[in-house]
Amino acid sequence: MSSTMRALVVESLAPDYAGCAVREVATPTPGPGEVLVEVKAASVNFPDLLMTRGEYQFKPPTPFTPGLDLAGEVAALGQGVSGFSVGDAVVGGARLGAFAQYAVVSAEALKPKPERLSFAQAAAYGAAYLTAYVALVRRARIEPGDWVLVHGAAGGVGLAAVDLAKALGARVIAASASDDKLAAIQALYAPDAVVNVTGGFRDQVKAITGGRGADIIYDPVGGDVFDESVRCIAFDGRLLVIGFTSGRIPTVSVNMPLIKGFSVMGVRAGEYGRQFPEKGRENGEAVWRMANEGVISPHVHAQLPLERWREAFDLLAERKVVGKAVIVP
Repeated sequence: MSSTMRALVVESLAPDYAGCAVREVATPTPGPGEVLVEVKAASVNFPDLLMTRGEYQFKPPTPFTPGLDLAGEVAALGQGVSGFSVGDAVVGGARLGAFAQYAVVSAEALKPKPERLSFAQAAAYGAAYLTAYVALVRRARIEPGDWVLVHGAAGGVGLAAVDLAKALGARVIAASASDDKLAAIQALYAPDAVVNVTGGFRDQVKAITGGRGADIIYDPVGGDVFDESVRCIAFDGRLLVIGFTSGRIPTVSVNMPLIKGFSVMGVRAGEYGRQFPEKGRENGEAVWRMANEGVISPHVHAQLPLERWREAFDLLAERKVVGKAVIVP
């Protein structure tokens, strides 16, 4: 193992990733309770993009290496670490560090790589499926037979919600502005219905659900999509706020949830685990178990080398991805 490695470094916060570059940096050393992982694959998540501009809730000081989710092999163990050996295939991550040849990760944040998944697939399931699990299971308390409308269904967190909701016995409506993406989603996960949101979707959702509306609406888009979602949610429904990829943070007149009896619920999967550590561990175990048993199946849209990180970021930013783009350092 070399004393230096290649890593994507955010040297300054700027639009269009102007402050980012691949650099040769010192290979980190694991401290007590930490593991050094040779990264085989790292998936790109929307927070990674936001952090390069300082627009995410978590604002690390520069310079830093972004990357939430990784899969790889154990390269070295810090003091006091047990349960892992050098060469073990693992999956996990943290808020930072995955877009590099090596990353230091807390031993508590690592699990054995699900045998059914490739390194790329393993890197693709963590944050996306954890977000979907916390949203659908912990916040919305999903039940078999619920109608679940998933916006941004082709994106990483959206496609994870489609897959997970189907696995939990719900009836899923996948929503996107692209017929091509909807066709891909149908081929991958066979949702119960698909809706092209171009020109509006309220009437389509009402028709699909027999006039009732969706019991659960999963919204990583915000903006106009959120506004119209308020018009097609069922009584006692749960509108899950995942993010704002549209760029506009919407508002709602509180007479609407009063009259229609629905709840607006914020979802931050990582913060949920920090606030409720035991439930956080249960969440991680549940998602890992479903991945290991083949109940869920993350989809990798593209695998790109570290030098093509910008292309991987653009696939997500320009909404060209179905599932996840993965960087292979």
